[in-house]
Amino acid sequence: MNTPPTAATAAPASPDTNHPPAANAVNAVDERLPAGKLTMLGLQHVLVMYAGAIAVPLIIGRALKLAPEQVAALISADLFCCGVVTLIQSLGIGKLFGIRLPVMMGVTFASVSPMLAMGADPTLGVTGIFGAVIGAGVISLLIAPFVGRVLALFPPVVTGTIIAVIGISLMRVGVNWAMGGTPNMATIPDPAFAQLVAAAKEAGTALPAGPAPMIPNPAYAALDNLGIALFVLVVILLVAKYGKGFLCNIAVLTGIVAGTTLSYFLGKVDFAKVSAAKTFAVVTPFQFGMPTFDVVAILTMTLVMLVVMIESTGMFLALGELTGKRINKEDITRGLRVDGLGTIIGGVFNTFPYTSFSQNVGLVGVTGVKSRWVCVAAGVILIIMGVIPKIAQAAEAVPQFVLGGAGLVMFGMVAATGIRILSSVDYKTNRHNLFIVAISIGFGMLPLVAERYAQHMPKALSPLLHSGILLAAIVAVLLNIFFNGIASQEDAEAAAKANSHGSE
Repeated sequence: MNTPPTAATAAPASPDTNHPPAANAVNAVDERLPAGKLTMLGLQHVLVMYAGAIAVPLIIGRALKLAPEQVAALISADLFCCGVVTLIQSLGIGKLFGIRLPVMMGVTFASVSPMLAMGADPTLGVTGIFGAVIGAGVISLLIAPFVGRVLALFPPVVTGTIIAVIGISLMRVGVNWAMGGTPNMATIPDPAFAQLVAAAKEAGTALPAGPAPMIPNPAYAALDNLGIALFVLVVILLVAKYGKGFLCNIAVLTGIVAGTTLSYFLGKVDFAKVSAAKTFAVVTPFQFGMPTFDVVAILTMTLVMLVVMIESTGMFLALGELTGKRINKEDITRGLRVDGLGTIIGGVFNTFPYTSFSQNVGLVGVTGVKSRWVCVAAGVILIIMGVIPKIAQAAEAVPQFVLGGAGLVMFGMVAATGIRILSSVDYKTNRHNLFIVAISIGFGMLPLVAERYAQHMPKALSPLLHSGILLAAIVAVLLNIFFNGIASQEDAEAAAKANSHGSE
């Protein structure tokens, strides 16, 4: 995932001697460009976010072992909802919803870990995930006006730690993709033993003593597949280094396309389902059944949304500075309400929590175009893509090992963003910050290195206890209060604006 420039490094708006700065800024944000230019700029925003947008449905769908058609349905729903929520955020609805800035909305990576834990719980499953998403969206909608008051609980030492743990947790997914599956697929029962059992049954003789010996799985970590994952990684690095302007912003997508193309010529990709998919299909709500609601799951997802909304606040402040538009508390509240509303819409239409995408904020700085109507055009494009099942089926057909090469970059960049934020923390004069980071990351690693550590704890707490991200967040907040107290509101807003790169 590309790390965008901050507002401080982006090109400033050109001065206008005929208008005061405030009016000039409003004109830049509300400027309506010609249709052709608007469409091309909107498509750029879609391409920049596309790899990150489809990653979460792919992670969740494959982890839950859904059928390819069901995974494609998740992707279609995600693209559709990305478009709808982007329109709400950029256009605005009345006085309640939408910050009315060039903001693209997509599913947050912060929700992956708790959703995987919910999906692994047989009492919750996929309908429990959607119920938790809807419930958290409702609560987020209600608490949006008050999020600014808890901003002081999330200084850089806390947000940096959380984002770093998000990236580290997701790296396991990227590695598993590159390997072709989870570690338990590394060995398989010896087929020769199965043949002996079958022969003994047929002959009516004694069965050979078990259990069946395990042998290395030839499909796991196959060298040709690892080679393609490495090829994808190399393409991404070359585009990132030598690509100019917009091209370097779609380095990950370029790598995925190149890897899929190579896999196709090697006979490793089957696009038969793409040909069989419908050309048009309406995205309908509750395709996987009516959602089920679990209190602990909802509260767990609400904690995720609180973290996401804190990140969004910083992003809105930075984007306001980038576009030259003054952002007040009412603007931020309208923007945060869309996080909540978008998450409700996501749960209803079989997808996940939504937040603003930071790499698209970076594209605003790269292109210098600050019009929110560009994101409106991008939203329309995403809606159209969402109702064309062939697009989603094509995304689902991308081999895991191709996604593995891209995942190492996407998820590694999330971790690197957290590390960058942590680099701004004062460790020299405040050694307590070292304790906050060290212990919080330690708790965040528990579900990764000791998956059954909570086997004697209440199963109802599973969504929380098996989410390293939430464990790290809770511990970091509590330790920061213990060691550093609570910062002033002004300092909290300044820190949030300075560290506005999100975890999506």
